[in-house]
Amino acid sequence: MNDAMLQTILLVAIILIAVSLTGVVLLQRSEGGALGMGGGPSGFMTARGAGNLLTKITWILAALLFGLTIVLTVVGNMDRAAVSGIDADAVGSLATRPQTQAPQQPAQQQPATPAQPAAPSLDDLEASLPSAAARPAPAPAQQPAQ
Repeated sequence: MNDAMLQTILLVAIILIAVSLTGVVLLQRSEGGALGMGGGPSGFMTARGAGNLLTKITWILAALLFGLTIVLTVVGNMDRAAVSGIDADAVGSLATRPQTQAPQQPAQQQPATPAQPAAPSLDDLEASLPSAAARPAPAPAQQPAQ
């Protein structure tokens, strides 16, 4: 059985237990009497024994739910690396390189030639703008006559 199938089985079991737990909690009698509801003997499970049974079922389902979620987390993290993400940059490159291999000599490189700039330079932009003398001056604002 591979990890993906085990994770799927655990996830289905968690969903079923969560739905069951929700149903059991909703069946229990309200003790607070919020908004004037609950506390009356009108329910079909009014005996004290039924309340204790529902409480025990709630505890069992809650324990199963928490236990299965922890197991699902452990199973989901089994195939992950043992090195944390922060340490992976510092240690990971050393750990993955075989130690018996001799360091390679760098190949002869020619000096890098400057590439064409991706965007025009500031001087090119200023040269393409019309000069300040060629632009018309804004008209002065008319003042209303008094």
